Amino acid sequence: MNIIINGTSRQLSSAKNLSEIVGTFCKQPKHVITELNGNIVPPDQRAQTNLQDGDALEIVTFVGGG
Repeated sequence: MNIIINGTSRQLSSAKNLSEIVGTFCKQPKHVITELNGNIVPPDQRAQTNLQDGDALEIVTFVGGG
């Protein structure tokens, strides 16, 4: 399965849900916002959100600073 994560094409070996993908790419998955195909996916819906070939995912991390 091929999906686009933050503008980069990625090949996944098996179908995964959004929660697994976020956990793979983020050290603190609670502190990110996910957008799948232009729609925000709330954290409580990530485990039930399955990815499909060709999906576009944006993962945005909050960064503190001054």
